[in-house]
Amino acid sequence: MVEVVRTPDGGLQPQAVVDPGGTVHLVYYRGDPAAGDLYYVRRDPGASAFSAPLRVNSGAASAIAVGSIRGAQLAVGRNGRVHVAWNGSQRAEPKAAGDATPMLYTRLNDAGTAFEPQRNLIQVAAGLDGGGSIAADSAGNVYVTWHAPQPGVHVETNRRVWIARSRDEGRTFEREAPAWDEPTGACGCCGMRAFAAPGGKLYILYRAATNGEDRDMFLLVSSDAGRTFRGRRVHPWKLNACPMSSAAIVARQGGIRLAWETGHQVWFTDYDADAEKLAAPVAPSGGGSRKHPALAMNSRGETLLAWAEGTGFRRGGTLEWQLFAALGQPAGAASSAPDFPASSLPAAVARPDGTFLLVY
Repeated sequence: MVEVVRTPDGGLQPQAVVDPGGTVHLVYYRGDPAAGDLYYVRRDPGASAFSAPLRVNSGAASAIAVGSIRGAQLAVGRNGRVHVAWNGSQRAEPKAAGDATPMLYTRLNDAGTAFEPQRNLIQVAAGLDGGGSIAADSAGNVYVTWHAPQPGVHVETNRRVWIARSRDEGRTFEREAPAWDEPTGACGCCGMRAFAAPGGKLYILYRAATNGEDRDMFLLVSSDAGRTFRGRRVHPWKLNACPMSSAAIVARQGGIRLAWETGHQVWFTDYDADAEKLAAPVAPSGGGSRKHPALAMNSRGETLLAWAEGTGFRRGGTLEWQLFAALGQPAGAASSAPDFPASSLPAAVARPDGTFLLVY
């Protein structure tokens, strides 16, 4: 059920989305981890290979891969348009206010032949460290999120989640605003994940940094297309350090399924949107040093959870994955593949026929 492939061109940090027609869209990173380029490929239903790559960033070496969580994320919105956002490198232009690191965005042009010139979306909330995220829906909404300090107070416990919204498929963006008023902080070197669902629902999964040691995962939920949010704690973790973690979200019947790292283990659970309830978290069998969960769920409710095992800062490891039945029970033992590259993470999608594609 699982096809495992390497990222094209020896790339890093693949991010994948499958559209309603079954086409797999993929972005990845190439170059020095401190300053490189992003590329986009697609794989149509029935094809055995990805398309020729298109460069995403218009400014050379304007992307970054250090720490595995600062690279590109992508979303597919109305009419199948591809949207990409990423943390800028030190060489990236245009800069954010005060010559700060930009949160960059681009989209595929109307003809689908190239990406538009990259744009910085940070107007007031400068101070990028960990990775941002992007989400899009069929109504033409595009959301770019990141965490940064409240202007004027540059401490981790003052960091918060910011959101820039577009109502016209990414043609223009509103000035960014805080997503939630609760003072949870945000873990400086950690990534986050945004996900848009029909009906104006938007979800953001991020790691807090309350009191400098509460690195709990929080889920923000909006039912009005990102105008207002309510939040809840997903999983606690006492840690007086930054774990440089990432997260994942996929759609499920009646809500979402989300995955994250806590205590060097990867976990997933379900959020019921109607009841506004979280199920008990589930972890794969065994244990080790597990990071960067990737999540995919097919139409039968079967789930693929993949992760990086034994990796660290500029250190590779192995790729691991496990299948789960519709009710969350393991469907067999975990599998593995060697030579997982440093500064990377896996990506997973479910195809319309129920099979999974896992890229690393």
